[in-house]
Amino acid sequence: MELSWLSWLYEAVAFVITWIHTGYSTFLNPDSGLTWLLTIVTLTVLMRILIFPLFLKQMRSSKKMQELAPKVAELRKRYKNDKQRMNQEVMALYQGAGANPLGGCLPILAQFPIFISMFTVLQAMANGRAVYGMSPELVASARAAHVFGAPVPATFFMSDQDIIALDAVPLQTKIVLGIFVAVSSLTTFLTVRQSVTRSMAQMPDNPMAQQQKLLMYISPLFAFFSLNFPLGLIMYWVTTNVWTLGQQHWFYSRNPMPQFDAKGNVIPVKTKPSLMAKLRKTPEEEPPPPPPAPKIVRNQPSRQSRSKRTGSKKS
Repeated sequence: MELSWLSWLYEAVAFVITWIHTGYSTFLNPDSGLTWLLTIVTLTVLMRILIFPLFLKQMRSSKKMQELAPKVAELRKRYKNDKQRMNQEVMALYQGAGANPLGGCLPILAQFPIFISMFTVLQAMANGRAVYGMSPELVASARAAHVFGAPVPATFFMSDQDIIALDAVPLQTKIVLGIFVAVSSLTTFLTVRQSVTRSMAQMPDNPMAQQQKLLMYISPLFAFFSLNFPLGLIMYWVTTNVWTLGQQHWFYSRNPMPQFDAKGNVIPVKTKPSLMAKLRKTPEEEPPPPPPAPKIVRNQPSRQSRSKRTGSKKS
């Protein structure tokens, strides 16, 4: 799957792979599966950090839409007989609040060219093609690497002869690939379930609830299409799923679902401070010591002179 207009991105991905692999090769065996596993995981993390601002924009837009949910429901009820007017009012409400219904597509759209580039570069490695600026030595190193006994360029439906040519055992290779695909499917399910559960808890009467549930159970099945992918690409997919799952948990834990009053207005909720905010926070000053307890003064009668006590006069 090569798109000519993405050739510059293919070369960029190949350059980053070469750079990361060279760095790990300074203290690890360049042909080992561990070196290539770390290379692919590091590349994935760098790519996800690159699009992290888009993730924040998506989640903030989603949060705004959740806050507007009661008002949207009111508009749908008011203009239920005029769908055109209803859509206009809903879009005007979103625009006025700065919410973008298409904001959730940004990370997916950003990941698509990266995924295509990863697929193309790793597929070229699997086929032994030193293209996009990769050296023949780098390609040979990738083809020689094994992760848990499975070659990095191997696919599940690769013939036994081709797997043996990569110096691997066919059955062991397919078991390892099957486990990675199963992990990919599980992480996909957990990621979608995390998002759908929050959405349904926020809007129990959402008319799209059944479709969301269906999507939650169907989405893991798409992971099985990765049986046609090289092991290196499946490792990328597992890593990006785990990253997404952790990102969502981090954001949801610091941004609880909005609560509404009887009029549909959002009740302010105190969010948890970020790690950087905690680090920047100056230590609280120690409270001043309590003032000393007041000294009790007993009012005793003054001592009279002896002459006054006895009634005698001074001589």
